[in-house]
Amino acid sequence: MASFSDRMQRLRRRMTETGTDLVVLGPSSHMLWLSGLSPHGDERPVLLVVGPEHAGFLMPALNADSSRRHTDLPFFPWTDAEGPNEALEALLGEVGATRPAPKVALDETMRADFALLVLGTLPDASHTFTGETIGYLRARKDEEEYQALKENAVLNDGAMRAAFAALKPGVTELEIAQVVRDYYVAHGAKPEFTSVCFGGNGAFPHHHTGDTALKADDAVLIDIGGRKDGYPSDMTRVARIGRVPEEFETVHAVVEAAVTAALAAAKPGVRARDVDKAARDVIAAAGYGEFFLHRTGHGLGIDIHEPPYITATSDTVLEEGMVFSIEPGIYLQGRFGIRLEEIVILRGNRAEPLSELPRAAFAVA
Repeated sequence: MASFSDRMQRLRRRMTETGTDLVVLGPSSHMLWLSGLSPHGDERPVLLVVGPEHAGFLMPALNADSSRRHTDLPFFPWTDAEGPNEALEALLGEVGATRPAPKVALDETMRADFALLVLGTLPDASHTFTGETIGYLRARKDEEEYQALKENAVLNDGAMRAAFAALKPGVTELEIAQVVRDYYVAHGAKPEFTSVCFGGNGAFPHHHTGDTALKADDAVLIDIGGRKDGYPSDMTRVARIGRVPEEFETVHAVVEAAVTAALAAAKPGVRARDVDKAARDVIAAAGYGEFFLHRTGHGLGIDIHEPPYITATSDTVLEEGMVFSIEPGIYLQGRFGIRLEEIVILRGNRAEPLSELPRAAFAVA
């Protein structure tokens, strides 16, 4: 189990380093990471407020009993008859929001009306978002998080193998997706997403799995992820059935070279944009630059997409413990698409893939 008291201490140290007086979180992955609590979210304000020495929850009274089992932090409950204002003022006073013009870091994912409630109660406050406080900490995974992500990646390898084993002429994308979902459930995981793309559907980076049937000589792209113990997986591999589609092996080799180049570039101290450039330059040099339609990667943690983002414009300096995808792709409309995705962690001055499944195209006779 995560040490939430340790995470709280780390957050307070980071608040001191950044001159942040308060961190205010709504029901979100930030709140879950910091406290272990993921309360029901609706229009009733729920907030976790962290000050220099104290923290507490603004909590609707009707949810207090069920939430109490998951945290020892104090609650400041409010009823529908009373409204949240007095409870919020009491909470802010308790956590130390008393100095003039405090700097408040607001959860960028919370409801806008929750944020305005806080700012309306602290009219002299300056505000920012959580990127340099809790977001900064979440981007650097600890050993426990690494172990959870590694376990999920290996489980996902098995799900991909099950999908490949079920490929045969006439099977539909939806049927392969169900094979993947069944594998997750059988191994104690929750399905998160299953993108199964046959033939020309692989040329759509975000294809919605449908009733397309697999035909002889089709290329196959499968992007899947499940969740276990609070953390997800994410991986893309490709396969082919029958004869190799024209240009398939050439494109696969280019994408593989792009992955290899990005893996070599991804080290602590390197800017995210330089990792993107390493992959993009390989694809452009091979003449496929216009067919690489998206960024090279995204962070992975509690959320499937979270910082750091590996884009052509990101100046984020990569650090030890960061986890992110490397997933260049080439998409040839009407024909096929190839994307090869690894989730990596920066450890020991290198990018270490979490998956153990080879990137070679799986061949169905």
